Parts: sequence; C-alpha cells; structure tokens
Amino acid sequence: MKLYKREKDGIIWWMDTTIDGQRYRLSLDTTDWREARNIAKQKTREILEGKVTATSVSFAKLKFDDACHRFLEDRKLELQPSTYIKEKQVTVRLREFFKGKRLCEISAEMVQEYRKWRAANGMKNSTINMEYGFLRRLLKKAHLWHRMSEELKPLKESRSIGRALSEEEIVRLRITAAKRPEWQTAFDAMILAINTGMRGADIKALRWRDIEFFNKVLNAKSKTEAGERTIPLTDEALKTLLGIKDRAAMFGEVLPLHYVFASHKVASAFNGNQIVETKHFQFNPTQPIKSWRTAWRTLTKEAGLKGLRFHDLRHTVITKLLESGAPEWVIMAIVGHVDRRMLDRYGHIRMQAKRAAIEYLSHSTVPSDKVVKEEKSEGYVTIHVTNEPPIPVYSDLNVAMIEGEEIGTCGFEPQTPTVSR
Repeated sequence: MKLYKREKDGIIWWMDTTIDGQRYRLSLDTTDWREARNIAKQKTREILEGKVTATSVSFAKLKFDDACHRFLEDRKLELQPSTYIKEKQVTVRLREFFKGKRLCEISAEMVQEYRKWRAANGMKNSTINMEYGFLRRLLKKAHLWHRMSEELKPLKESRSIGRALSEEEIVRLRITAAKRPEWQTAFDAMILAINTGMRGADIKALRWRDIEFFNKVLNAKSKTEAGERTIPLTDEALKTLLGIKDRAAMFGEVLPLHYVFASHKVASAFNGNQIVETKHFQFNPTQPIKSWRTAWRTLTKEAGLKGLRFHDLRHTVITKLLESGAPEWVIMAIVGHVDRRMLDRYGHIRMQAKRAAIEYLSHSTVPSDKVVKEEKSEGYVTIHVTNEPPIPVYSDLNVAMIEGEEIGTCGFEPQTPTVSR
C-alpha cells in the first residue's frame, strides 16, 4: 500500500493499493500523515470485508449529474412510476447546486451550505429533508456517507399534520373550483379525493384499467403493496371519471394503459383580464400529469383557504369516516392505512363530534329531581329513581356492586377477606 499527497486537492493524502488484483486509489480526506495512515488501514479492512468495492469507487468519481442519472435508472424498476417522478423532481435543485462536482468532492460543509441556501429561498424543513434524504442515499451508494454522517442530521419539522375541512369550507371550495375552465383538472382531482380519500400521487398514477365502471369500483395503487385497495365509487366520483373519459376521447382512442390524468398543456385566450377560451394541446395519455399545483394554489386562495394542501382533503375524508362511526378496519381498508397509529395521526375529530359525545354524559347523569328515596340494607345504599330500575351503590368506597359483579379499585377482581380495610 502506498500513501501519497496530491497538491491540487489542497495537499490531501491518498492511498494506492491492489487487493485481489483490483487496484484502489482512494482519497483519505486529511492533510495529516498520521491520521492518513490510520484511515488507510481502516479503508483496507473495509475493502477486505466487501464494504468498499471497485464499483462504488468508480461511482464516487462520477460528476453529480451523471451519478443522479445512473442512481435513478438503477432504482427505476424498484419504484412506482409516481415515486420515480417525485425522486427526479427532488434532484432538480441538488443538480443545480452541486453541478460539476464529483461525489467524492462533496463535504459536510457543502451539504450544510446547500441546506442554508434552500432555507434562504423560503423552503420548508420538510422539503429540505426530502432533498437531503436523496443526497444521503446517493452518497451511501458511493460509500461516502460515513465521512459526514456524524455531522449532519435531518432538520426539525413542524408537528402540524394538516387540517380537516368543515362542510361549509368544502362547499365553498367546490363552488370556487368550478368557476374557471383552467381549474378543471384540479377540480376533477379534488372530487376524486373527497370521495375516495386517495393521495394526490395515487390519483396521478390512475390508469383506465384500474376503474371498473360496471362494478362501480376503483382499484387504487399506492407507493407500497400494502396500500393497494379497492374503493367503491360514489355517483359523483363515477360521473367525474366518465366526464374525464369523454374529454380524453376527443384526442383519440382511450386505452386501458392510458393515464386518467394524462399529461397535457393548456392555453387560454384573454379579453382584458377575462379568460374567454381555453384549449388543451400536447395531450399525451401515455404519460401522467406532473402537477396541478399552480391551479390548486390559485383556487384555494380565491376560496379563502390560502395554504390548504391537496393532502388535507385526505385528512378531511378520514375525519368524516371516523365521525360517521364506521369501524376502524373498514376505514383502513378504504384509505389504505395498515397501522392503527396512522388513523390517530390523520383523524381530526371536529368540535361538533366532541360536543355530541360530551352531551351523552349529561344524559347519563341522574337528575336530582328524579331521586325518590334512599334505603340502607346489608351494607349498601339503594337509590330508587323514577322510571328506572334500582341502582345499588356500596357505601364502602373501595367496592361497587353492579349487576351482581364485584369491581375493586384495582380492576375486575373480587375483594378477598385478606385485604385490610
């Protein structure tokens, strides 16, 4: 094994060794010779253990843009189409910032600068963490993440989990969304979301083969196999899907593999500030629509619901289902949750439901004017209430007698003579 310095790297020590016929030339990321010697020994052990391969070494030397492309292509078969598209979108700003850099040149300081740059541009911590997560996976593939893993941690995210709309807000959103033709896609997606509880990504991934019009059901795909489920279609959802299909038929044959929300562009003709005509062009049913974000932001702002996320429609559906009294297993089958804790996260029990529940307590309390008399007999008091059967109540506070069963202070166990009083 040979150690040498490279001045163009700022006098950084490198190692050059050949193991099992494979040559490895690796940067040791230090200017100190003693530290370089110890790191070289560690690198040698990692090579012998198979933790560093010739492939990972060559991958680490790629320019950032090339590394992103290869990494995404390798994962293409592993990911759902919608997840793959999202992964590509996450790389846009990363490619811009690290353009021209090799993976092996990226340091913890550079990653910190990237996060500061994104924060200065108004990005939320959750968005920055998504980009940071992709970068972490990329550097792990190149076996470089260990160099900075101790210095970098995900940013703290807001504990807010969204909101559930009231009935009045839903009506207002519907009326506003139907006002302008350029909001048609966002409007259709909204109707499907509030009638099925589907995520935006799942709606974008819908194909015509997933919809059984005769049986009035929709076979929803998801980011995981556990999330795949069959959802009954309401009349409104069915009508919306038929309308989308009729419009798609204007551009040609509608095939099972075509996307329901197909890729297209919209052009509008204006008369002053008023849109007088809207046309769709570059319609490509073999590709899903990328986003309806701009239309969604505009219409929610006009509806007086600025900041409302499309995902909040899913929160609303789950809340309404919980308030309806539907069994939890039915709700999870509809929305695709496999963990009871997810219902706790997404369910926003509204004040009306809480008030109705608390009102039950007042109905279960015995009014004072209903008490007729009290009788003491054999150690307990019997309260006679008008139109109600006698309610036996033990005078001893440690024990209550209900329907002939004894319930102690520690649970459903009878009190024994050995218990001291």
